[in-house]
Amino acid sequence: MSAHNEEAPILIEDELADEESGEAVVLEAGADAVGQRLDQWLAARLGPELSRNRVQALIRQGAVSIAGKPVLEAKRKLVAGDRIEILVPAPEPAAPQGEDIPLDILYEDDELIVINKPAGLVVHPGAGNWTGTLVNALIHHCGDSLSGIGGVRRPGIVHRLDKETSGVMVVAKTDRAHRALSEAFADHGRTGNLERAYLALVWGIPQRPNGTIDAALGRAADRVRRAVVPESRDDARHAVTHFSVVERFGEGQQAFAAASLVECRLETGRTHQIRVHMAHIGHPVVGDPDYGLAFRTKANRLPEPLKSKVKAFPRQALHAWLLEFEHPTTHLTMRFEAPMPGDMEELVGDFRKL
Repeated sequence: MSAHNEEAPILIEDELADEESGEAVVLEAGADAVGQRLDQWLAARLGPELSRNRVQALIRQGAVSIAGKPVLEAKRKLVAGDRIEILVPAPEPAAPQGEDIPLDILYEDDELIVINKPAGLVVHPGAGNWTGTLVNALIHHCGDSLSGIGGVRRPGIVHRLDKETSGVMVVAKTDRAHRALSEAFADHGRTGNLERAYLALVWGIPQRPNGTIDAALGRAADRVRRAVVPESRDDARHAVTHFSVVERFGEGQQAFAAASLVECRLETGRTHQIRVHMAHIGHPVVGDPDYGLAFRTKANRLPEPLKSKVKAFPRQALHAWLLEFEHPTTHLTMRFEAPMPGDMEELVGDFRKL
């Protein structure tokens, strides 16, 4: 054949899509708040919209910060002048409906479906994308068989890809498949058969042909993006990416900006992991609007028409080309490969001409 943190059922943050954003509420504790528990005070201020139990859940999820640092203890006592920020999730929408959206299906049986997701397709409904998602397409294609598997808003989803990242995804069609695949992705292939590989077009040429990036990830200052953070930070999540250089472009010349095609393999699966890690070592993904902006001027050092093509490229040049896993019922090894999509293949081809 060919072809990146949620709770039960496990949803792996597989280079994935942005979390649904809500409303950021900022409150300041006055003298009357001194000595009160954080959860009690917030529930009193934000009720009846948010119950105390809901506030406690948000605290556990890292959605509540004081002075810019997440607070994970609901019983934390307040002091006068504390500046508390709480990210209140958007209201839960109605259950997604099926939509007739074409799918590039690589394989399908009664237990699962494997698709080649195009760039631009959001995986599941969220803020600003309540329709037109992969979930809407799957509900239309699979019918009632997806009902209730993995939650109403993301039925069957066991891992995700960013909206603008293309490539291979597997979706469960039964509870049994969902449990087995979720456990495999949570284990990251340490004890079972799971392999994931991505191709990324990045700026510059890494000094070594192979390398490992072991750097914890947490929320960036804007609380939307991710960043490399100290492991001691409350929201730090262990993250490891292995990379190898597949091709070098513009090597040995000074006239133009150099670039590389690298393969990345995930040992963990955190939100935006590859994009953040490659930027961290000075080789951000070409076209990345969140982590590669500092390198946009490199395009000015390219010859035409490549210069214009890079500036016009609308997304990060990242593609999940390989997914291998054990089938949850037959226990056979399933391996799927998807070639780079046309826009990325064309861009890489133009870099080869340097």
